Amino acid sequence: MSDTFRLFASLRGYRRAYLRPDLIAGLTVWAVMVPEGLAYASIAGVPTVVGLYAAVPALILYAAVGSSRHLVVGPMAATAALSAAIIAPLAGGDTGRFIALTTALAVVTGIVALLAAVARLGFVASFISEPVLKGFIVGLALTIIVGQVPALLGVDKRSGDFFEQLVGVLGGLGDIDWWTAVVGIVSLILVLGMKRWVPLLPGSLIVVILGIVTVYLFALDDHGVEVVGEISAGLPSLGLPSGLALTDYLGLIGPAAGVVLIGFAEGLGAAKTYAAKAGYTVDPNRELGGLGLANLGSGFSSGMVVNGSLSKTAVNGGAGARTQASGLLVAGLVIVTLLVLTPLFEKLPEATLAAVVIAAVVELVDTPALRALFRVWSPRLARAYGLPTRLDFLSAVAAMVGVLVFDTLPGLVIGIAVSILLLLYRASRPHVAALAREDTRWVDVAYSPGLATEPGVLVVRVEGGLFFANADHVRDRIEGMTDDETRAVVVDAETSPFIDVTAVQMLNDLRDSLARKNVRLRVARDIGEFRDVVHAVDPKNPIELYPTVTEAVADLGD
Repeated sequence: MSDTFRLFASLRGYRRAYLRPDLIAGLTVWAVMVPEGLAYASIAGVPTVVGLYAAVPALILYAAVGSSRHLVVGPMAATAALSAAIIAPLAGGDTGRFIALTTALAVVTGIVALLAAVARLGFVASFISEPVLKGFIVGLALTIIVGQVPALLGVDKRSGDFFEQLVGVLGGLGDIDWWTAVVGIVSLILVLGMKRWVPLLPGSLIVVILGIVTVYLFALDDHGVEVVGEISAGLPSLGLPSGLALTDYLGLIGPAAGVVLIGFAEGLGAAKTYAAKAGYTVDPNRELGGLGLANLGSGFSSGMVVNGSLSKTAVNGGAGARTQASGLLVAGLVIVTLLVLTPLFEKLPEATLAAVVIAAVVELVDTPALRALFRVWSPRLARAYGLPTRLDFLSAVAAMVGVLVFDTLPGLVIGIAVSILLLLYRASRPHVAALAREDTRWVDVAYSPGLATEPGVLVVRVEGGLFFANADHVRDRIEGMTDDETRAVVVDAETSPFIDVTAVQMLNDLRDSLARKNVRLRVARDIGEFRDVVHAVDPKNPIELYPTVTEAVADLGD
């Protein structure tokens, strides 16, 4: 049987040598998972223990069907914030309904992901470009951070988009609770400091423990420092959330698709990164299936939406994990935490929890990546390709601003729309390069300005398939590149892997238009599909085809 259909495929052929690194990795990830699970549940707007409820089935079920040996699945900041944004307007201020809908969203997300896996739609994540995903996550991270600052400083939180919340924070600076602010700021400094200088230590867990001990020693909760409060000990109740109708689930299908898209893109990126380092491959459709089962299990265990975590996968891989045995160990340790250790977290300061959240998401504000996008397009390249300067940077900014101004879900829609528009724009405006001979090769004169072009012959290369969306652009570019001295145009078709009927008709019209100016049109190095379609459309009067550009140019002298 293929690994595609095997359960726990990463454990097949398990070696004794893997045991120690998997144990170390599991303990290390658990030390990060517990405080971050509590923190991400607070982002989602549900009781902190929900983050732990979600982690156990997510880790076990992903390990059962996922294709990555290293990916850690659990609650994550981006999807937690997206969950909160989806559920808030549907809950109507009812806390019980908010929790139930959050769990229902995990169930629907799981079903959507499983259906997508069955339909083999793993390729869909490719339609969110990396710049758009980066801009979306940066905007989301900034929104999360500004939403946590009130808890960090002990000021009232204002609802609204990023800028409205920011105005609320600035307006509340005069009402800071200094005991809370000291706890929060010191916690944040300690977490960030340990991440920077002693990254092998579980900084978040250490700071959480220090925060709890400090509250116990100095009775800070009697001085106005808010604490997490009672956390339900024991395992979660199993089954669907109560109090919801079928229409509630149906209303979550569209938003769940957005959660799947973001969660899958982030998780697949993390899985591919560590698969490449370890020398194996991941199956996008199995990853979708793993994401679906993880969310379905979380939903049936009173949990919340989950997805693959780049940061915790980095911790897992950095600690030496070899297989998903490390994830199964984490699940077991979280169960122990739920059964025995949850009362210890009841005195956890909200300010420390906010510090853990901020420290976890601040690394998602990837300004170096945005700067790199800003440098991608030089003016010369932009002119050569007929594209606006820094197009990828602008698409990242559009997604980021969409989240900051219009909130999370509309920002996601804007990001997806920008991805599709970017794809359509580039497909409809392929670069048409003028070529010159360099020994036996024909190269773009834009990159070899010292080369002389063939006298009276325009040799061009269309860098993309030819079809209805770009046919007019290609014709206009070629006609615009001819002059009074041009007596022939040769199209190098090697970089045009396909052509449709509209584009063939465009070439026929271009041939006739050029012929009226006593200019001949020839096509060279056409590949199979290109040649077949050209002959099928006009078998009686096909365009002149040549095996090489050199032969097409040489034949003009006959």
